[in-house]
Amino acid sequence: MLDRYEATTFTHEGVTKPVYVRGSGPAVIVIHEIPGITPEVIRFADWVVDAGFRVYMPLLIGKAGPPLTIGYVARSIAKLCISREFHILASHRSSPVTTWLRALARHAHEEAGGKGAGAVGMCFSGNFALSMMMEPALMAPVLSQPSMPFPFGAERRAALHVSPEEFQCVKDRCAKGDKVLGLRFKGDRMSPPEKFETLRRELGDAFEGIELEDKDANPDSPAPSPHSVLTVDLIDRDGEPTKEAAKRVISFFQERLLAG
Repeated sequence: MLDRYEATTFTHEGVTKPVYVRGSGPAVIVIHEIPGITPEVIRFADWVVDAGFRVYMPLLIGKAGPPLTIGYVARSIAKLCISREFHILASHRSSPVTTWLRALARHAHEEAGGKGAGAVGMCFSGNFALSMMMEPALMAPVLSQPSMPFPFGAERRAALHVSPEEFQCVKDRCAKGDKVLGLRFKGDRMSPPEKFETLRRELGDAFEGIELEDKDANPDSPAPSPHSVLTVDLIDRDGEPTKEAAKRVISFFQERLLAG
C-alpha cells in the first residue's frame, strides 16, 4: 500500500527518520499509532491525499506496512517504553520526539506551501499535535484517542503530555482563533474522558471533541476493545459514525488550511 508514496528521510539536529510522502497541496503530518504504519493508517493517509493535501507520514516506531497483531503491538510498546524519545508517564512535559516533529512540520510547510500545515496524532502520538503548535506553521492539530501520559492514576488520566510553556502557547493561539479537534471512544480506558475534560475546561469553544459510542466500532477489529477511531476500529461505510468522524477530520483540515 506504500507503493504510491515516496520513501524519504528527514533529519533534524542529528536525528534522521523515514518519512513517506504523497500528494499535493498544504502539508498534513499523519503520525501513526502503536504498533506502526499499518494498512489502516495508510488508508486514512490516502483519504487525506485525495482531499487535496500533501501527506508526510513519519515512522517513529515499528515498521511501515505490516498489519496490526497483538504480538506486534506488544513489541512496539516494549520499544516505546525504553526509548529516550518518548516519556510515556510524563504529565507536564512532552516527549523529546516532538522537537523533531515540529521541525518536520516547518519543513513540510516550506516544501508544500499554502496557509499552513496540519497534523493528526493517534494513541501514543495523539497529544503530539498540541506540542507541535509551538511551530507557527502548524495550524490544524488533531488528537485521535490521545493516550499519553499512559493513564495510571488520577493525575495522568487528566494530563495532556505537554509542558506548561507548550500548553500556554496552545491556549494563547486558541484565544486568537486557532482550533483543536479531538476524537475518542467513550469507553476507551487508554484515552480516558478526563483528558477531553481538561481540554474543554482550558480551551473552551476552541476545542471540538468527538466522542463515539463503543458499539459504533468495527466488530471485526483486531483490537481487544474500541480505541483506534481512524484506523482498525473504523467501519469504512458512509453514514457510520467512525467514517463520519474521519470525514470531519478531513473537513477540519480543509477549513483551517484551504478555506479563504
